[in-house]
Amino acid sequence: MSAVGLYVPGSGPLHRVPAGGKLLALLFVGVALVAAARLWVSLAVLVLAAAVYPLARLSLRHAYRVVRVLWPFLLGIAVFQALVGEWTEAVRLGAQLAALVLLANAVTLTTRVSAMFELFQNLARPLRRVGVDPDRVGLVLALTVRSIPMVGQAWRAAHEGYLARGLSGRPHLRVVPVIVQLLRMAEATGEALVARGMDESERER
Repeated sequence: MSAVGLYVPGSGPLHRVPAGGKLLALLFVGVALVAAARLWVSLAVLVLAAAVYPLARLSLRHAYRVVRVLWPFLLGIAVFQALVGEWTEAVRLGAQLAALVLLANAVTLTTRVSAMFELFQNLARPLRRVGVDPDRVGLVLALTVRSIPMVGQAWRAAHEGYLARGLSGRPHLRVVPVIVQLLRMAEATGEALVARGMDESERER
């Protein structure tokens, strides 16, 4: 695993697809899922999303990890939908969300942060005419992509510590360590940016 995100080095077919192509395909699948609004389509895409991992030469452990973190949220959404609507709609919505999460995770696993940065930078280049700095836009979006696995790692660490101490019934004891860890990560990121001359004062000179 890369030190700057979830990127897993490899030579699989998905690794060789440009970042723009993968993000465009992810957007297309998301729009198609919402537009189709069919249970069988959602379940079929979910199966295909899981099959992407072995096809891309990625271990199924990566799919399991993201599902393990998100399944309580997916279950909660599905239960709420079943209570206010029909169970078929609950299954469809849960399958849609799970499929999109798995596909987005596969994109992250097979795309370097530097490639994301370059893509966002190129997309923002036309905005230079209205005073927008494409380098700064690309950096912000790349850091946003990078922060997603950082949040997951902080939550897993807090949860493991919570269980190791035998605590229960006090969920705030898990939330506070996550916030502290994220603040530390943000501070370290800020110091790294300053060291590279990306602070506001240096940009204005």
